Amino acid sequence: MKRKETYTGEVLRSVFPDTGIVSVDGRDVHIKHALRGQTVRFSITKVRQSKCEGRLLEVLEKAADEEPSSCPRFDDCGGCAYRNLSYDAELALKENQIRELLADAYKNIDNADYEFQPIHRSPLENGYRNKMEFTFGDEYKDGPLSLGLHKRNGFYDIVPVRECGIINEDYRKILCCTLDYFQEQNIPYYHRMRHTGYLRHLLVREGHKTGEILIDLVTTTEGGYDDVPWVSRLFELKLDGEITGILHTYNNSLSDTITDGGTKILYGHDFFDEELLGLKFRITPFSFFQTNSAGAEVLYSTVRDYIGDTSDKEIFDLYCGTGTIAQILAEKARKVTGVELVEEAVEAAKHNAVRNGLDNCTFIAGDVKTVMESLDGSPDLIVLDPPREGVHPRALTEVIGYGAEKIVYVSCKPTSLVRDLKILEANGYHLVKATAVDLFPRTGHVETVVLLSRNSK
Repeated sequence: MKRKETYTGEVLRSVFPDTGIVSVDGRDVHIKHALRGQTVRFSITKVRQSKCEGRLLEVLEKAADEEPSSCPRFDDCGGCAYRNLSYDAELALKENQIRELLADAYKNIDNADYEFQPIHRSPLENGYRNKMEFTFGDEYKDGPLSLGLHKRNGFYDIVPVRECGIINEDYRKILCCTLDYFQEQNIPYYHRMRHTGYLRHLLVREGHKTGEILIDLVTTTEGGYDDVPWVSRLFELKLDGEITGILHTYNNSLSDTITDGGTKILYGHDFFDEELLGLKFRITPFSFFQTNSAGAEVLYSTVRDYIGDTSDKEIFDLYCGTGTIAQILAEKARKVTGVELVEEAVEAAKHNAVRNGLDNCTFIAGDVKTVMESLDGSPDLIVLDPPREGVHPRALTEVIGYGAEKIVYVSCKPTSLVRDLKILEANGYHLVKATAVDLFPRTGHVETVVLLSRNSK
């Protein structure tokens, strides 16, 4: 087997994230976007001792459980992975992926008798996103201005998503209005190779329960175009929700991520409100908040159940974002301390705690791996909800050193979770139970929640 060689084979199983496994000459080849049961043609892209990878060229035979996709851009767009499956089939696939990851991690550990609970489904299968980052560009080289999502397996081409199913009608109207306006004005997008141009991203956030909408246009400082006509066009839209803030953020960085180089308020204010489990949360443009509000209630209820009784307990909520979990657990706890890197999220967390009448919450801005070295307190319980790369090794060492009786780990990337679980297990923490919560229907992503204890054996 060599690079660029082409093969045909049946996809034997699916693994996280959105990857199919085909056997070639006794070796597993990992192929992105290939689905279990399909017969595919693929080319070899990497041959390593540890892992071989391939690129999907063509689906020759569909899987038995495939369905026609409801999205006309499903084959092109990188936003969704499983829109060609029923939702029940997608949930079964994701649950099996997490089960297998944990089983593999614990196969050499004696008495690994943890309980794996069935996956929790999202209350909404479609239109569930409360945050979308759309990118300006063109659909093909030197084509007309486009606004949407990156093309599957591509970086430069932008697929227009006027009929996107993971967002609601308000998002679609705002997207179309913005694209139509800037096409009419012939305003150039930022070219990621030449580093010239103006339009970069459109960020839209909306409260699922409140209906409050925050819109942020992200551009370079090149050009100095007038924002007022665009704002006026937005207010002509008939929306189910209410626009409470329109912003203009400047970003001259070379990376394709949204970086705040200064934000101007064009209308209203620079936040929106959302409600979860009876609590109110102020969310700013760049602070972390789960992108599926209805699903987040399921996730945080699961965390609360796993934590159990918090009466008179001290809790650390690490990577706390806007303090959602901290405040949900704070009602009976003696003290809750949240740590978060993003300063504006910490300020929002402090504001949220005051609004919710909670005086036993403290929020600290800083990197968990450094803050933990000087954090006062003796936590009975620790909640970890890290970014995709998982807990930094230095921070994990500090977590272990506190010796909390329980740890609940919430992970959006189960492969990172499994890596960290092995370290926790080697240092006296034992897996008690685990489950998956689907916050990202139709995509290859899924949340995993696990409970660990120092005293379970």
